[in-house]
Amino acid sequence: MRRDVEHPVTLQPRRFYDGGVDAVAGQPEVPPDPGSDARIELVRLTERGREEFAIQRRIAYRDRHLGELLVPRETRTFRSDLTSVPALFTWLVPKTGEHLPATLLHDGLVHQPDDPTYTSTNGHVVLRVEADRVLRDAMADAGTALIRRWLVWSAVATATMLDGRGTGWSKARAWRYRATAALTVGLIAVLGICASLDLFDIAITGIPNLPWMGDRPWFVEVVGGLSAAGVIPLALSLCWGRFRIAGAVVGVSLAVLLHVTVALLALTALYQALEWLTARMPKVAIALAGAGTLVVLLVFAAVFFQR
Repeated sequence: MRRDVEHPVTLQPRRFYDGGVDAVAGQPEVPPDPGSDARIELVRLTERGREEFAIQRRIAYRDRHLGELLVPRETRTFRSDLTSVPALFTWLVPKTGEHLPATLLHDGLVHQPDDPTYTSTNGHVVLRVEADRVLRDAMADAGTALIRRWLVWSAVATATMLDGRGTGWSKARAWRYRATAALTVGLIAVLGICASLDLFDIAITGIPNLPWMGDRPWFVEVVGGLSAAGVIPLALSLCWGRFRIAGAVVGVSLAVLLHVTVALLALTALYQALEWLTARMPKVAIALAGAGTLVVLLVFAAVFFQR
């Protein structure tokens, strides 16, 4: 991983090309064509209420270290949810876009049933950590912006640390990485909650005041909280070893976006509640909508005409 940091990847879109079609049901294989652009042909499927996509044509990518990567190995069984991003964060990383070829490539490298490893056409066994690195490089080749691709890679690398499968790590090493990632995320979340309570002067027994907040003017506490949102995750990332860059990106992002995430969770919960209410009790929903509209009008009139 260190060599990737010292020698940044430059945009090379021609590393992606048409992967052809694998042999299916007696039909002969259509081999990869390095002279043709990659063709992403997807079919939308709904299985058990979950949206997934089948790919009709393989994607080929020539990696700088592993040579040709050809995915999926079997188009008949391959399924993908495109870019695996929680709905709350699709405003930051959308499900599709310039990064889609790279995320489909990554899915093909690590999402094989009962087979956590992939072998390239040159005979290189691709473990999950290497597949994550391929994702980052491939996003750069596909034209993904710098910050977005490091956000995606850091999230994927953290997921690899928490999962541990398909990495070739010993049990002790896997648990060390798992504990490091989980404790870091948990600690940052707890400190963020404590800082928020301190900012709004909400005292709860057993929850101490944070030294960088204290009893100061609100704008000083905001500055102190923002500085801690940078310093503390960076310090914790040193415990992540080879994944320290991922630890820094995930930690700082979580600390800075914590309040945004809470607000989005609240709005999402409200939206889901309204959808449930309109589907199950439409008359009640209409009555509540009418009452809410009346209240809003009365409040607006009271404020507008107040002298």
